[in-house]
Amino acid sequence: MFDHIGIFASDPQRSISFYERCLAPLGITVVQRQPEFGAAIFAGPSEFPFLWVGPAQGDYYGTSLAPAVHRPLHLAFVAPSRQAVDEFHALSLLHGGADNGAPEDEGNGYYAAYVLDPDGNNIEAGFRMKA
Repeated sequence: MFDHIGIFASDPQRSISFYERCLAPLGITVVQRQPEFGAAIFAGPSEFPFLWVGPAQGDYYGTSLAPAVHRPLHLAFVAPSRQAVDEFHALSLLHGGADNGAPEDEGNGYYAAYVLDPDGNNIEAGFRMKA
């Protein structure tokens, strides 16, 4: 479906730390640090797709990354279990995230939780129970 997603963060180190902690229960870890950019690449068991988290400053191929033009992102991650959704939510709140929907059954066998990352992006972890 996609190769990778990039999140431009106002405080990259804070956001990298946030994602590093709350995505661990989902099996997503830092696979490469890019100190020259102040960024990190996260991935699951396979190399692709991956998530890039780095600084929001300057210009990105003609698009301003100034905070005044920030548009929140919604990003949903696959969780391996209901417990992983619960851990994602708890760790997110513990490491700088804000509650945007506690873990709950949303119907049709889908269990999910929502948090806002340090830049206000809506981040979700969801588990689909197999029928």
